[in-house]
Amino acid sequence: MTTGKPSERHDILIVGGGSAGIAVAASLLRRDAGLSITIIEPRDTHYYQPGWTMVGGGIFERSQTHRPMARVMPKGVQWIRERVARFAPEKDEVILEDGTRLAYGVLVVAAGIKLDWEQIDGLPGTLGKNGVTSNYTFETAPYSWELIESLKEGGALFTQPPMPIKCAGAPQKIMYMACDYWQDNKRLGGIDVAFHTSTPALFGVSAYVPALQSYVDRYGIDLHLESRLIAVDGESKRATFAEGDGEVTRDFAMLHVTPPQVAPDFIADSPLAADSGFIAVDQETLRHPHYGNVFALGDVCSAPNAKTAAAVRKQAPVAAWNILAMLNGADRHASYDGYGSCPLTVERGRIVLAEFGYGGALQPTFPNWLIDPTRPSRLAWHLKVSALPWIYWNGMLRGHEWLARPDIEPGAMEEPAALEAASPASNLG
Repeated sequence: MTTGKPSERHDILIVGGGSAGIAVAASLLRRDAGLSITIIEPRDTHYYQPGWTMVGGGIFERSQTHRPMARVMPKGVQWIRERVARFAPEKDEVILEDGTRLAYGVLVVAAGIKLDWEQIDGLPGTLGKNGVTSNYTFETAPYSWELIESLKEGGALFTQPPMPIKCAGAPQKIMYMACDYWQDNKRLGGIDVAFHTSTPALFGVSAYVPALQSYVDRYGIDLHLESRLIAVDGESKRATFAEGDGEVTRDFAMLHVTPPQVAPDFIADSPLAADSGFIAVDQETLRHPHYGNVFALGDVCSAPNAKTAAAVRKQAPVAAWNILAMLNGADRHASYDGYGSCPLTVERGRIVLAEFGYGGALQPTFPNWLIDPTRPSRLAWHLKVSALPWIYWNGMLRGHEWLARPDIEPGAMEEPAALEAASPASNLG
């Protein structure tokens, strides 16, 4: 793997080596092993972020959630270990922070999302200490379990900021796992648990709310809707929330924070950005509406889907197919239906397997007799704990599209014969 050179042209240039960037590169190479693909990614470690909630809940070890980037980079891909400073799509160029200009034939943006801790006054200086934690970072997820395991009394606050955020269920998954642990250890009665969410409902898809509400009631959780964390005083252990026209301050012994999330600065400030700051795309094709040789997927794209690893599993084949369709002059396209999955852990051993697409349409993978998506399931737990990590590392990142093959408009160009047939495994993530 080598670094880029000034003025070097790259046939397919991918910005980002997270789940979306690696998956789309692998999907492209499954279709055409002769493609020349370059990935720009400064990090040397790749993270399985869906596992961090399980680390915070005492289920996984942190070591299970990361691998060297070199191990997941698809064979034959050129890896440039630099950061992007800006885009010049009118010239088909990307400019790196060191000033190198990279020309491209096709640009794929998969740069992820920015955790904007600074939006909450006092939070950056106290995160990871003073009882303030978050499962949204590799560094602090183990601290969540340390606090849960040691807490015997006092206030335990869990927060959710305004959308969009990645894994919209994660803010409450850790709350349910904590309550389940405290209940099993006969501590829950002495712990005042509250969930402060900026959203107007417990979950954005109404079909899953009754099951979640039953656990809120079971654990005696004080639910605050349309309540947004705005300040944290870690030393005094006080958190301030905006509610209605005023503010409310609460004491805590433990505070789990889900940070506000926005597009990375170099994305939001670019000519590729939509009004939201994320990369503008057609929500079905994942293609930019103004620059036809630019695509985006994963957390950085503006499509109104849930930002989950499961969404990437569906998006990567769609983006790959449409890139090749464009290069081959086809006038048909693969279509992404907004699929996302959020395995909502409600207790150790049970999960509500939420799967849905655009508009909240339910899209269950399994028949109801096997897994009822609106009820807690033991099978869904085993899927989350045992199957999904393996599928992530050995399937999705290697271009295997098990139950994730793209939907193609009738009459579109045929898939290359080299692409292996779909195998019977889950399309979840």
